[in-house]
Amino acid sequence: MSATAVLDVGKTNVKLVLFEGAAIVWQASMPNRPLPGPPYPHADVEAIWRFLLDGLRQAGAEHAIADIAVTTHGAAMALLGEDGLALPVMDYEFEGVDTIEAEYAPFRPSFAEALSPPMSAGLNSGRQIFYQETRCAESFAKVRHIIPYPQYFAWRLTGIARSEVTGIGGHSDLWAMQERRLSSLVTRRGWEPFFPPFVKAYEAIGPLLPAVRAETGLPQTVRVRAGIHDSNGSILPHLISFEPPFTLISSGTWAVIMAMGADPTRLDPARDMQAYADVEARPVPAAKFMGGREYAVILDGAEPGCGESDVAAVMAAGALALPSFVPNGGPFPAHPSEIRGRLPEGPGMRAGLASLYCVLLTDYLLEALGANEGPLLVEGSFAANATYCSLLAALRPYQAVLSSVDSGGTAYGTSLLATWPDMPAREPLHQAQAYRDVAGLERYKAAWRATLPG
Repeated sequence: MSATAVLDVGKTNVKLVLFEGAAIVWQASMPNRPLPGPPYPHADVEAIWRFLLDGLRQAGAEHAIADIAVTTHGAAMALLGEDGLALPVMDYEFEGVDTIEAEYAPFRPSFAEALSPPMSAGLNSGRQIFYQETRCAESFAKVRHIIPYPQYFAWRLTGIARSEVTGIGGHSDLWAMQERRLSSLVTRRGWEPFFPPFVKAYEAIGPLLPAVRAETGLPQTVRVRAGIHDSNGSILPHLISFEPPFTLISSGTWAVIMAMGADPTRLDPARDMQAYADVEARPVPAAKFMGGREYAVILDGAEPGCGESDVAAVMAAGALALPSFVPNGGPFPAHPSEIRGRLPEGPGMRAGLASLYCVLLTDYLLEALGANEGPLLVEGSFAANATYCSLLAALRPYQAVLSSVDSGGTAYGTSLLATWPDMPAREPLHQAQAYRDVAGLERYKAAWRATLPG
C-alpha cells in the first residue's frame, strides 16, 4: 500500500507521520524552538526543513510514499523573495507587534467583514505583515509572494508558490469571510499582487524538485498537496462522517472549538471568537483558548494523571482555577489568573484542578457559540484525558461526547488531503461516560462562573 507523509508543524512540536490508510506506519518528532532574532523572534524553518528531508529519506527507504501533505499552526505567514524568505516567519507570540496598533487600527477590517477579532502579539497575521512592512521596510521591498506557513513547505518541496484559504482565513484580518475573497486590508495596503493563485488544500500542486528527490531518494511520481491549517486538518474526517450540527474540540497547545452549523452572528470578538474558513471556504464559527499551555501552567510540574476521586476532592475543597493563565487568546485575556482556595494534598490534585478549569472554559465557550446541538468530538490531548471527557459529558448530557482513540489527530486529517473526499475505514470514536456527581459539578460550575467578569 502506498503511504501519505504528513509534516505536522505544531507550536510546541514538529512531527513527520506516515499513514497507510488510517494506520500510522512510521513517525518521528522534534521540539519546535523559535529563534530569538533579529529582526524578531521567528520560526527555525531550516531545522524543520532538515528534519523533514531526513525523515522523508528514512521513511521512504521503508515505505512507498505517494503523497506529501503539510499542516501547521496558524498565525504564520511566509514572505518570499526571489530565492527564499525575504523576512523570517514571525513567531506569533512576539509582543513587539503590539507597538504598531495605533498605526494598524485604521486599516483593520471590521469584524463583520473578516470575522477576525483584534488579538494580542502576532495572532492576527495581517498585523504581522503590517509590522514587517513598516518596521522592516528594506527587507519587505524584496517580497514577491505572501503565502501561509503550510504552503511555504510545499513551495520548498516543489518550487511552486500557492495561496490556500484555511491558512489565510483564520483570525488573520486578511480574508472577507462571507464574500470569500481577500479583505479590504489587503487591497488598501496594496498587498493583493503578493498573493499567488489560490488552490484547494487537497490539490496536488506539483512534483518534488530534483534537488529534493536527490536528497530524499523519493521518486518523481510523489505528489505534494497544497496543505492545510492544523485545526482545519483536524476537522476533515468529521466533515465526511457527520452532518452539521456538530462541534470539534481540537486540542494541543491551543484548544480550538469549531462549531459546524452554528450561527456566525453570535460571534463575540471580545471573547476571542471568530470564524475559520474550511477547505471549501465556508465560514466555521469558532472559539479558542490556550488549553494545553494553561493546563501545564496549572499543573506546575505535578503528575498529569487524575481520576474522579481527585476531582471530587478538589471540588469539595472549593479550590478554583480562574482565567487566564496565559496572556494570549481566550475569552478573558486581561483577567488575572488565580488559584482560589486551598488545594488538597495529593498527587492527582493539580491535574484534577487543571481538568476542571479546561472543561469549564470549554463549556463556557460552547454555550457562547450556541453549539448546543449535535455531538462533541474531542481530539488531541484532551481526548487522552478521560477525566476531561467525563466532566464534559456530565455538563452537557444532551450531547454525546466522542473522543478520538487513535494518535493521528491533526496529522490523520491532513493525510486525507491525498484522497479527499474519500476516507479509509478507521477505529470508531469512543463515547465518554458522564462523571457521576453531576449535582456537585453543577454547584462547582456555578461558583466558578460567579467569579468571571461580565
